[in-house]
Amino acid sequence: MREDVAFSATDGTTLRGWYYRPEQTGGNWPVVVMSHGFGAVKEMYLDVVADGLLGAGLGCLAYDHRGFGHSGGEPRQEIDPFLQVADARDAITYAGQLPGVDPTRLGVWGSSYSGGHVLVLAATDRRVRAVVSQVPTISGARNTLRRLPGDGIAEIHERFAADRAGRMRGEPPVMVPIVPGLDPANVALTDGRDATRERVGNDFGAWITGTPGDRLMTWRNEISLRSLELYASYEPGIHIARIAPTPLLMISMTDDSVTPTDEILAAYERACEPKRLLLRPGGHFDVYGIHCEAVIAAARDWFTEHLTKT
Repeated sequence: MREDVAFSATDGTTLRGWYYRPEQTGGNWPVVVMSHGFGAVKEMYLDVVADGLLGAGLGCLAYDHRGFGHSGGEPRQEIDPFLQVADARDAITYAGQLPGVDPTRLGVWGSSYSGGHVLVLAATDRRVRAVVSQVPTISGARNTLRRLPGDGIAEIHERFAADRAGRMRGEPPVMVPIVPGLDPANVALTDGRDATRERVGNDFGAWITGTPGDRLMTWRNEISLRSLELYASYEPGIHIARIAPTPLLMISMTDDSVTPTDEILAAYERACEPKRLLLRPGGHFDVYGIHCEAVIAAARDWFTEHLTKT
């Protein structure tokens, strides 16, 4: 059973999402808190993940990040990873207070950018009892260097400085596309190789091709330039060695050019037990397409193993 919910972040911003309640009586069920990746909204696949977990008796709270989708917050379309992590802590608090929920059995699930967020959360918030990190961002700085070779780094820093000066003068923030196509001057999310994979299925595939349907009406193909500046200073991977003893499942693709495979595998090696790695063939967006069922099943089994024990 799914219901629309709203809760307040610490600064008063209203975050909106869905609460999935297991079909059981008597309460005392675990809940998984989940949010999406870079510029995405909850309609882009999170309901599919939640439905997969719900069948195992796991409640789910899925919500839009501030400034995106149905959530409040200004400026719109600005991705601040540090605020998103802070909001996730408030989401965990809210989930633990929902009727029927056992607050001692809370998990977090994140994919791509939020896959990095959940690494931070699991390492720093001991209310989290199990974590699934899917194709996560490990190092914003290193990813930025890989996406902007040559003179690209100097040029983007000049753009960051000009945008900051403009904001101080009261000008609107500079906006850039999330899905930039193949023009290297517009690189925001990816270099294009993953974003044009034809084998990506379901409605998420419509997003990466830039043709979302009615189901994705709240999604916009733009973010603030400052989002990229914040991305370049975000280092969730430095927390990974401190996640234990919280159980960690990491899911990676073999040929990921968005959240590079080698970064994820190196981070996994730094993690302590208990941990598990699921490595599937393909690129970043294949977790939402041809591997969708497999990765959801792995997450379901991980949360079932570590959250359903009383």
